[in-house]
Amino acid sequence: MGSIVVLFELEPDDALGPEGVEPTVLAVHAAGADPEVPEDPLPRTLCGLDTGPMEHTHYRPRHPGEPWYPPSAADRRCHACEAALRAL
Repeated sequence: MGSIVVLFELEPDDALGPEGVEPTVLAVHAAGADPEVPEDPLPRTLCGLDTGPMEHTHYRPRHPGEPWYPPSAADRRCHACEAALRAL
């Protein structure tokens, strides 16, 4: 796998409200990047969930050694996706 796309799993009924209230992030997942459209994720996360309802974070580490997930979401990172990344 060449690169990953980092995705937010959101609370199912949350939507961006008129006051700009952000939806609740349940977890941060990783998916392989589509080889034909690298900005798009493959259909499944590394832990096996459907990427369709997830929100693209557009996050990419800027420096070596930075985490694969946004640092502000460290407590919500998917440990199964993280284990799959380490196994690559």
